[in-house]
Amino acid sequence: MNKFAERLKELREEKNLTQYQLSNQIGISTACINRWEKNLRIPNIDSIIILCKFFNCSADYLIGLEN
Repeated sequence: MNKFAERLKELREEKNLTQYQLSNQIGISTACINRWEKNLRIPNIDSIIILCKFFNCSADYLIGLEN
């Protein structure tokens, strides 16, 4: 699993959210979030920005460039 997939799942679980709940809150489909967490797809930059704002983290952290 790549760092993005791990970090996304970790951040989601820290907020006690299901993939469905996260998808409703950020306006991205549950299927898309599921594919990201399974490392089947890579998000585009707009999606990364949405996730960083929601989780209040940097893009570098989310994609695994910093701890």
